[in-house]
Amino acid sequence: MSAIIVSGLVSGSLYALMASGLSLVWGALGVFNFAHGVLLMMAAYAAWWVSSSSGLGAGLAAGVVAAVVFSALAGALLYWVLVRPWLGKPDAELSVIMTTIAGAIFLENLVLEVFGGHYKELDQVVTGTVMLAGTTVQAQDLMAIFLAPALLGGVAALLTRSRTGLAVRAIAQNRDAARLLGINIERIYLVTFAVSAVLAGIAGITIAGLFSISPAMGNDPLLRAFVVVVFGGLGSLIGTIAGAYVIGMVEAVSSYYIGIYWTPVVLFLVLIAVLTVRPTGLMGRAP
Repeated sequence: MSAIIVSGLVSGSLYALMASGLSLVWGALGVFNFAHGVLLMMAAYAAWWVSSSSGLGAGLAAGVVAAVVFSALAGALLYWVLVRPWLGKPDAELSVIMTTIAGAIFLENLVLEVFGGHYKELDQVVTGTVMLAGTTVQAQDLMAIFLAPALLGGVAALLTRSRTGLAVRAIAQNRDAARLLGINIERIYLVTFAVSAVLAGIAGITIAGLFSISPAMGNDPLLRAFVVVVFGGLGSLIGTIAGAYVIGMVEAVSSYYIGIYWTPVVLFLVLIAVLTVRPTGLMGRAP
């Protein structure tokens, strides 16, 4: 049972990092970013290329720092090119969905063309194993369990204690009123996308240390992140984090007792059951 709990905590932590970025973007801009998974993948490749002897060979620490910086810049650029031109126009939500899907396909194939389809390996940030509740746990897994709450706690503090965070919350509540108060909405949108991309990038670096790197590695986490965001409640960061850990535990239990192939079915059944009772998700607010 302890192995199941650890597995659920690791999955929940990674899903929380991934889904929180989506939730931030939805709360501030009211759009879904379907290129979010590609940001995860590109951060993993950036860390590998900078750190690996096949690339710059600068070492893992430099690779991690470079990947985080790259994620922030990539998120800002993605917003400027694929999202900003459509905001404020009719059917903006649909247009952003289409452009970010197109952008994700383009970037995934670009990475495939540049780096090839062979799997890449990224060194783990922390190595070795730890005994936890009678179960042998990889140190990288343990890092993910503690890293996600720390980072998300920092994001929560940013939203509640900084001028930028308060501006994000003001825009999420009433965009027009926030504009009348003099809030630079364009800058806040840019910062929101950058922070969202950094969260995805850190998740990508962590996943890359646990598994292999491939151009399609962001697709499955993106699907899980969307399930988590809807399950927890659109625009609710706390609901998203809580939903991530619930989904992680459900996934771990169903994988152990039913099998990995039936796990997606179980997840969607749980999602449907929750939305039947609470159409806005666990902690979502009615529009």
